[in-house]
Amino acid sequence: MRRWLLIGAVLLVPLVLAACGGGNGGGGEAADDPSAAATSDDVVTIQLAEQNGSGESGTATLTAMDDRTLVVLDLQNPTTGSQPAHVHEGQCGPTLDPAPLHGLLNVANGHSETVVNVPLSELTAGGLAINIHHSDSAFERFVACGNLPGGDGGSAPVDDGDTGGFDY
Repeated sequence: MRRWLLIGAVLLVPLVLAACGGGNGGGGEAADDPSAAATSDDVVTIQLAEQNGSGESGTATLTAMDDRTLVVLDLQNPTTGSQPAHVHEGQCGPTLDPAPLHGLLNVANGHSETVVNVPLSELTAGGLAINIHHSDSAFERFVACGNLPGGDGGSAPVDDGDTGGFDY
């Protein structure tokens, strides 16, 4: 009799798991899980272009998480171990507002992941850029920047040499 119960249990477990769903679209994933897959409509990737001859460039990937956004920064050739990063109003170059709009975790050895308490649609409504600073001690020196899409800002960084008093 035990043998039949064991065989029944072995056959029943896969059916129960299949009925529960595999976790894809079943509503069981935590909203706070940054590794949860998002559709391509929920992901925006921009290029972070070198500023001031820093040699640093990379990407910023923004992933919608309901009313928040996961921002992942990856830099090639980081010049310091820890570099401040922010979302700023304006566009890369002289129109960039030096006051941060949204803080991001420092880029540590070329990588940073931050959940911002703003929906992706707000970050891509236009007129915003992601900017990486050289270091906490050289905060005014910008090393990489990328314009977020939306509005009439586009996504191409601008470096026209006019720093407007700041080292972009």
